[in-house]
Amino acid sequence: MTPLSAVSPIDGRYHGKTADLSDYFSEAALIRYRILVEIKYFQALYDLGLPQLKHLSADKVEQLHKLYENFSEKDAQAIKDIEKTTNHDVKAVEYFIKTAFQEQGLEDSQEFVHFGLTSQDINNTAVPLSLRNAYKAVYRPAISDLIASMEALQEEWKNIPMLARTHGQPASPTLLGKEIAVFTSRLRTQLQQLQQVGLTVKFGGATGNMNAHYTAYPDFDWHEFADNFAESYLGLGRAYPTTQIEHYDNLAAFFHAMVRINTILIDFCRDIWTYISMEYFRQKTIAGEVGSSAMPHKVNPIDFENAEGNLGIANALLEHLAAKLPISRLQRDLTDSTVLRNVGVPFAHTMIAIKAIQKGMGKLLLNEAKLHSDLEANWMVIAEAIQNILRRENYPKPYEALKALTRGKAEVGEAEIKAFIKDLNVSDAIKEELLQLSPHTYTGVFK
Repeated sequence: MTPLSAVSPIDGRYHGKTADLSDYFSEAALIRYRILVEIKYFQALYDLGLPQLKHLSADKVEQLHKLYENFSEKDAQAIKDIEKTTNHDVKAVEYFIKTAFQEQGLEDSQEFVHFGLTSQDINNTAVPLSLRNAYKAVYRPAISDLIASMEALQEEWKNIPMLARTHGQPASPTLLGKEIAVFTSRLRTQLQQLQQVGLTVKFGGATGNMNAHYTAYPDFDWHEFADNFAESYLGLGRAYPTTQIEHYDNLAAFFHAMVRINTILIDFCRDIWTYISMEYFRQKTIAGEVGSSAMPHKVNPIDFENAEGNLGIANALLEHLAAKLPISRLQRDLTDSTVLRNVGVPFAHTMIAIKAIQKGMGKLLLNEAKLHSDLEANWMVIAEAIQNILRRENYPKPYEALKALTRGKAEVGEAEIKAFIKDLNVSDAIKEELLQLSPHTYTGVFK
């Protein structure tokens, strides 16, 4: 398969932007994580001191870790070839490992591969592991870099006055940097909540009670073993009690947290798109690029549009994952299995979007002249300031007086506002205070 023949744009058009996720969410990656869990489980059984494993040397057991450390595409294909016969992906992994045991002279220990386990003890540990590692290695650095880039713009524009628009209408002026800060603050809050979601694994045998383990070795505390295996060998918490599968509630919380972050980014993209359409921003041109096949003059905000579209796809998938995965008939049905194979897809669309936003922000050129002219054309927005100073001075019905002057009027400029002030029945000192007001300075304080 080439990028030109791929069905999904993730592996086609956008392959260069999503390739680093292949190490965590591809079929080969899932197989490797399954091998990792199986080998670490065997290591844990050896460390526990099972009588049948005591004869093994620690070095011999340690060598087994190379099965996942040196895992290759050839190994992945070998397992897929086994699966053609077994028609069971996890069993194919088990047989592959047993073959490796035989090649290393460990035939007498091979039946302790996958001992007492069901396939979901492997899948429900492999997937959270891959998700955690993808989050740490790919997603978190990318979203953190994006927030940092937004904060740099926030600092650069912190003193730039701008006409606000509530309900799309001219409103009390604001500061451009503060409006960017609204998004960075929201993103940091939601990222913190995402980081606090504890991913858990299911490890408990066919129906979650370690039945086979307690039957074979009743003198061991197998639940304590499972807790320790999850925490010490995998670095994740163990969900208990469970059915045959993990209940995925924390996974749903993780996906919902990603949805909230993506929704904030959609909001940001739409605002920046609108500011570009209002000419508050222009965009850097790139030699050779074409904005429109028909209109040579155009420089379209395609990066923010691309991001918005990909974030929407990501959220649709994340919301389905979060809604579907925690539901399973009785002790287990198979609907979670095929759904879990798509965990990497919303990650990929999210990464495409993050990179597009970064690219788009790098092309923004602030058009201060346009911001200034919009403020100058909307002197009526200081009506709020005037009426509140008049309230302070106990002036009769100041709101109503300003409403009569400004509401619904096509043209209320500096001259009309200042004429109104001069006609007010207030002291000269108050008039002077009011005359100092301007839409360019009536911006409040951004700290």
